[in-house]
Amino acid sequence: MTANDDNSALARPRRSFRDVDLRAVAPFAALILLLIVGALVNPNFIGINNLANVATRSAFIAIIAVGATFVISSGDLDLSVGSMVAFVASLMILFMNSGAISDPALMLAAAALLAVGVGALCGLANGLITTLGRIEPFIVTLGTMGIFRGLTTWLSQGGAITLRQPELQAMYRPVYFGSIFGIPIPIIVIFVVAAIAAFVLYRTRYGRHVVAVGSSRDVARYSGIHVNRVRTIAFVIQGLCVAIAVLLYVPRLGSTSATTGILWELQAITAVVVGGTALKGGSGRIWGSICGAFILELVGNIMLLSNFISEYLIGTIQGSIIIIAMLVQRSLVRKS
Repeated sequence: MTANDDNSALARPRRSFRDVDLRAVAPFAALILLLIVGALVNPNFIGINNLANVATRSAFIAIIAVGATFVISSGDLDLSVGSMVAFVASLMILFMNSGAISDPALMLAAAALLAVGVGALCGLANGLITTLGRIEPFIVTLGTMGIFRGLTTWLSQGGAITLRQPELQAMYRPVYFGSIFGIPIPIIVIFVVAAIAAFVLYRTRYGRHVVAVGSSRDVARYSGIHVNRVRTIAFVIQGLCVAIAVLLYVPRLGSTSATTGILWELQAITAVVVGGTALKGGSGRIWGSICGAFILELVGNIMLLSNFISEYLIGTIQGSIIIIAMLVQRSLVRKS
């Protein structure tokens, strides 16, 4: 080995344990720990059927959390997603009940397009009011949360909106309860949505702009980035993810009401934070958010299978998890 080789070898930095981003690793370590704890609590927990059911039930929050990752990474927050789910699902079911299209397949396709369109428009409304109105997203989405929930109550007249087309219901049901090569369709949808979102966030110019805007809007603006456009598109992505979650939710129950989606915004934000995305913006972890959604559902499943803690305290546990996750994030930032 020559002297130049020696110098290059000495100059090359060696990766150590300290170089590992703990915020990226922690969610998956917590997931593995939960799997071990669950197996110790109840032997049936680690069964393939139970874990598949857990992953399937987490589909709604996992997909919504993907959209929330974009919004939070850009430095914003959306509190309206739970109410948006109820509103979009109500419109979708009412449209299918209208019988406007005689062919069931075309009706189902049109209803899905309607749900996607309404979800995107709801997200666009949140984004435009926030950016053009120069209002804090917390206030805007708190207001639209009440608007969407109120519209759902009005559409349902305080009751439930139920899909009353047996042929449509039979055709639509496999979207949630069916499987492909033994894998439940909701799980496939989770990973397809996450893969597309990860590509957009990590491999495209828009994804880099999202992180830049979340890190510092002034610096991003001086760099020539259209900050308001980036933020608005993030809200639209959130609306699209809500719509996809609705497409999986409607065939599960075939009905919706004003109580649909209550506290889903808390669960989605918790999944994103637990997944390692900084609540202040500037970083986003799509797969971490998926992991966070799985963790929340696993916690509920362990509570259901054990007698240690009442399952009625799941909201309390989820609220505690987000506080603990924020404290852990802050401690890691201080150490770095």
